[in-house]
Amino acid sequence: MAILGQSQLLLFLLIACTCICLSCAEVFFEERFEDGWETRWVISDWKKSEDLNGKWIHTAGKWHGDPADKGIQTTPDSRFYAISAEFPEFSNRGKILVLQFSVKHEQKIECGGGYVKLFNVLDQKTFGGDSPYSIMFGPDICGIGTNKIHAILHYKGQNHQIKKSLDCEIDKLTHVYTLIIKPDASYSILVDNKEKDSGSIYSDWDLLPPREIKDPNAAKPEDWDDQEYIPDPESKKPEGHDLIPKEIPDPNAEKPEDWDEEEDGEWSAPTIPNPDYKGPWKQKKIKNPNFKGKWTAPLIDNPEFQDDPDIYVFGPLKYFGIELWQVKAGSIFDNILITDDPDYAKSFAEETWGKNKEAEKEMFEKEDQKTAEQPDIDNDLEDDEDEGGDDDAYDDEEYPDHDEL
Repeated sequence: MAILGQSQLLLFLLIACTCICLSCAEVFFEERFEDGWETRWVISDWKKSEDLNGKWIHTAGKWHGDPADKGIQTTPDSRFYAISAEFPEFSNRGKILVLQFSVKHEQKIECGGGYVKLFNVLDQKTFGGDSPYSIMFGPDICGIGTNKIHAILHYKGQNHQIKKSLDCEIDKLTHVYTLIIKPDASYSILVDNKEKDSGSIYSDWDLLPPREIKDPNAAKPEDWDDQEYIPDPESKKPEGHDLIPKEIPDPNAEKPEDWDEEEDGEWSAPTIPNPDYKGPWKQKKIKNPNFKGKWTAPLIDNPEFQDDPDIYVFGPLKYFGIELWQVKAGSIFDNILITDDPDYAKSFAEETWGKNKEAEKEMFEKEDQKTAEQPDIDNDLEDDEDEGGDDDAYDDEEYPDHDEL
């Protein structure tokens, strides 16, 4: 038997440890939308009575890295879309919670969401915008005013949006969004396997009152000098400063030869800005030697603050849902994952999105170039879609290999 060298042995052990680590990951829900996916998902009847409920088609889309890697896509335009799946109930108490999915906005999205939700309890057939949820996460785009990643946590009957402003991706390619919440109440948000932001639930959401507040009984000391600059006592206004006119007669002006004082009146030279005029005098200022800084009340413990060691817990969780309104349909959701292992989530993203992203981008650029070369045809097609009704929004020629649900 061949004897492994030291470097080979270390590499072997590293790979083995990685495999063992990944095999330890607990996967609560994983959906790649492969064969049989329809049996796991329920389309809501929300807005059906108003004929405003959207549909979902199973497709890889117009551009992709692998035609067999399909997701579910919203259709037609100007609809409400709601679909959900149930998974074995679990609690994230004492565990890391990782929520991850990919979304591709193939349409030139004008106004619509691309976010997902986790639920404790859900009536899947009536699932809609008013259904209470535990976590809402993902991109939301509407015009130029809204281009952000939602991260909303439900706590004691209220939904709390993250206080930070995080921009989402707005191109037409697939992107992976990941939310990681840890038992120490820290969190990370990743886009395409790269950290977008991180912090603490305590500071970045208003779930609890602040730990400390300004002392309401504190008062600024009478001798506290918070004036940073003071007038310079050595600065004196020059004599005659106020007598200098703003404008003076133009010394180069001459009375026109045809000027008739009887008819035109007494001639006077036009005025020009006075180069000696310095404007209103202002006393110079110097740094105040007694400046103590801006006074602020000292912080004290907030009597209303009561720590909650379970602030990170959002269980028991049992349902995953997508609930959206879109003006222009065409968003494809895929590769959904709920796990307790950030490393597994990263490898899952690379295995699905990562290996296809370059091929998808290349195919998109070819399609985009083709569209740019035929603007009139594309505009005519858009007009035909508008006149042809919602059911024609996605035809079989554009999506030769898709199933409608």
